[in-house]
Amino acid sequence: MKEQQSYIYIAATLDTKAIETYYVSQLIKKTGLAVRIIDLSTNPNNLNNKTDISAETIASYHPLGREAIFSQDRGKAIAAMAIAFEKYLSQQKDVLAILGLGGSGGTALITPAMQSLAIGIPKLMLSTMASGDVSGYIGASDISIMYSVTDISGLNTISRKILKNAAAQIAGAVLFNSADEDENKNKPTLALTMFGVTTPCVQQLTQKLDNHYDCLVFHATGSGGKAMEKLVDSQLLDCVLDITTTEVCDYLFDGILACDEDRFGAIMRTKTPCIISCGALDMVNFGRPTSIPDKYKDRHFYHHNSQVTLMRTTAEENYQMGVWIAHKLNQCQGDVTFIIPTGGFSALDIEDGVFWSPQANQAFIDAFKSNYQTTANRKLIITPYHINSAEFGHQVIELHQELMN
Repeated sequence: MKEQQSYIYIAATLDTKAIETYYVSQLIKKTGLAVRIIDLSTNPNNLNNKTDISAETIASYHPLGREAIFSQDRGKAIAAMAIAFEKYLSQQKDVLAILGLGGSGGTALITPAMQSLAIGIPKLMLSTMASGDVSGYIGASDISIMYSVTDISGLNTISRKILKNAAAQIAGAVLFNSADEDENKNKPTLALTMFGVTTPCVQQLTQKLDNHYDCLVFHATGSGGKAMEKLVDSQLLDCVLDITTTEVCDYLFDGILACDEDRFGAIMRTKTPCIISCGALDMVNFGRPTSIPDKYKDRHFYHHNSQVTLMRTTAEENYQMGVWIAHKLNQCQGDVTFIIPTGGFSALDIEDGVFWSPQANQAFIDAFKSNYQTTANRKLIITPYHINSAEFGHQVIELHQELMN
């Protein structure tokens, strides 16, 4: 059987970016790689026929059809085309990589579709927006964003250099991407969540498990948890040790490293075996002291560094988190074990530590126990150890072995 041809997809609005798109495509073709150009133009009076995938074709993937795109004002048309392109691209099986070219509208249009692709497929967005906050464009995906320096509006001395670099980067990502170099490809994949104040715990776990598992550690910064859950939803993880659930604190109490309402949702949907704990539930993350909302001004803070201020969670907030997490986990039908280290939730939450508060922690424990519905698959373990202690790490290892047997 003939092997299916695969392509580097180049996506742009060809009514305004045609010259630059054709220039990049020719540069990539010189490397021997095949290219497909996608037109994402939303102006029905100026659609481009010199393309591999037309704007009409992409528009047909919108649930409401082409009329949802070509009969709208520009803002609504871009939003609708983004939906159509995401649906189209997620169904393609021949994507080697994707390169997007765009300004503010094009970047907002193209990057949601990039996010729908699997982790590891090279994704490069050449954008005028790359010098600002790009978190909304990247999401939990592995998108690279390159600043265009000049506007993407014609070929000139600067734009040619930038476009050549973009072509070289996306082609190089394909040419030098070798799956044979993956030494861990035959190991089961294990995800762990970590924060600075739970690092000793996670390091103990990875040292014990690394010989038998491909250990992926995710920094619990909001985007880190989302990235982990994206891999869970993609069926790329065999087990999860969600030790550090601090993103819930920030979500519920205005912190800057927040998860979203779907935290733990991937575990629920996929039934991936999971051990979950209370890592860093004693703190909410803010930026500089001047960035802290006024309603928290009289709270207990720890100044981690000049850019990060930590706020100790109260008993009332811990009770609220206990209820929230328990209700989420009650929806999980797979194997889930929740383990609570009563000796402290972080490096700061330890006897004589700056965030030591047994009363606050007990409020979480009481709320969680009252609301968490244990079953044969959904278990609760309460242990007297501190989260960073050797004893706690050993206990998690034993629970993990039971879970995987």
